[in-house]
Amino acid sequence: MLSISVKEFLYWKKKQLSKGGDPQSFALLLDCIAGLSKSDLNLLNINPEGNLYLEKDLDCLELIWEDHLLNSSPIQYICGITFWRNLKLKVTDKVLIPRPETELIVDIVFNIFGRQSQKLFFAELGTGSGAISIALALAYPLWDGIASDIDQDALEIATKNYINSSKQSNLKFYCGHWWNPFESFKGKIDLAISNPPYIPNDTYEQLPKEVKNFEPKIALLGGEDGLKHIKEIIQKAPLFLRDKGWLILENHFDQGEKVKKLLIKNKFKSVEIVNDLSGVGRFTIGRYK
Repeated sequence: MLSISVKEFLYWKKKQLSKGGDPQSFALLLDCIAGLSKSDLNLLNINPEGNLYLEKDLDCLELIWEDHLLNSSPIQYICGITFWRNLKLKVTDKVLIPRPETELIVDIVFNIFGRQSQKLFFAELGTGSGAISIALALAYPLWDGIASDIDQDALEIATKNYINSSKQSNLKFYCGHWWNPFESFKGKIDLAISNPPYIPNDTYEQLPKEVKNFEPKIALLGGEDGLKHIKEIIQKAPLFLRDKGWLILENHFDQGEKVKKLLIKNKFKSVEIVNDLSGVGRFTIGRYK
């Protein structure tokens, strides 16, 4: 542990942020690499006296921050960690970094099912880091969940995240393409969730460097119109959902109406586009028959 005066540290912090980047990324760096949590930082700003202790020296932290700024490499991959809802998750470039707006999927589930404790069976298709399924398994300990991903490396990360986040055993992981690993669960699923790849091919080319150059292409590309995977998930959902089972999908900001029509065409009722916190139609939900 390295000792440094709080005033010297705050001056150094201000200098680093003046180079660019955002305070949230810098706070993540300090938490994961220096061992200085966000609450610790807030206390330092309130009482800038005395000394603090860091797990890495300032020169080392500065080099990491400058590498992040120079190469646009996501700070979450550099640190190997991201925070999502109340979870601390391991991430590598094998999984998409879970986005803050995706947190609303869990709130949509809360709105539909409340905090009821009765047993339900849920499935997530394309779990990545496991964020959504782990959050639901923790929020509903009496529920049982299954989660799939086509990439075995991603599943290993999701499994580690679940073990690190929970002492429960109500979530299992399966390797395979969308519904394929769930053949033995046909007609048994009360709730299915997916945040599939939905970026259209031409939009992908215009993505920021920190996304296009680092995050897995397979987790982003949704075909020519972005709806390739969403169509497949919707079309096969009736085979796996119980009657009155719910499907919740995240989609691109301009796809809500198209996804809504696909759900209605496949005999879903109570179809609704749900806005994110920016007022964008980020999610589309429906209930099968």
